[in-house]
Amino acid sequence: MKTTASYLRVIGITIIAFFLFEYIAGTDEEFAFISQPIVGAIIAVVVIISISAEICFEAFKTILFKTLSPEARGKYLASEALKKENQFKWIKELYQQSLGSRPIEEEHEIILDHNYDGIQELDNNLPPWWVYGFYATIVFALIYMVRYHVFDGANQANEYEYEIAKAKIAIEEYKKTAKNLMDVNTVELLTNASDLKSGKTIFMEKCVACHKADGGGGIGPNLTDPNWILGGGIKNVFRTISEGGRPSKGMVAWKTELKPLEMAQVASYVLSLQGTTPVDPKEAQGDIWEKPLPKN
Repeated sequence: MKTTASYLRVIGITIIAFFLFEYIAGTDEEFAFISQPIVGAIIAVVVIISISAEICFEAFKTILFKTLSPEARGKYLASEALKKENQFKWIKELYQQSLGSRPIEEEHEIILDHNYDGIQELDNNLPPWWVYGFYATIVFALIYMVRYHVFDGANQANEYEYEIAKAKIAIEEYKKTAKNLMDVNTVELLTNASDLKSGKTIFMEKCVACHKADGGGGIGPNLTDPNWILGGGIKNVFRTISEGGRPSKGMVAWKTELKPLEMAQVASYVLSLQGTTPVDPKEAQGDIWEKPLPKN
């Protein structure tokens, strides 16, 4: 490849192929050509085909050029030179217009009547890009003043508080579906058979030594009667399992060994034992717990 256009075409095709496959197969976590090597291979094939096509096109132009007569060759070379000269002419013209300066041939028309040891001063205007930029800052300042100082628009502190409140709501919504992020404030009674089965498995492994397999109580209290030492209901039972019982005499805290979901499962299983009849029930301890009435 010998021309700038050839390189630009290959680069353009590569970029298009990359973004196309990224849109189709990419994810937020990883680029498509990393997560799926086949995508990288396809992009490489597209690049190779593009380069090969450009090389073949250049070779064809060379062969065709050799078949031309000397006069035709001269005309072709002259047209190519003119095309190359004018290729970025519009950029140069736009740049000169943005400067707002006069050509050196016309500087004699704007020389000021100042002469300091042969040094003369030109009466050039400010560059248009600078003037328009200055006007833009004035417009921005007026809009800003009206928006925030006349109509009391939300400032950064208000926006920060709004984003924090929105984030808290999003976290609470996420906690409702992320079971292992539940805590004593968000835990709810689980009634699904699979959850109760998992809770029973944990109970048989961790709790039978103190509460017996049927929940009748041994070292620990009876879990089948309506009396509770630290309160009944899913939240209180979850808290007791997580944080432990009474200091120096209650059960240990299980939060370091059990995940929140596991504690919710075993708490729900314990509550499912309410009203059952154990073989050798321990006498009731604590107070009868009644579910608090909902607040109006």
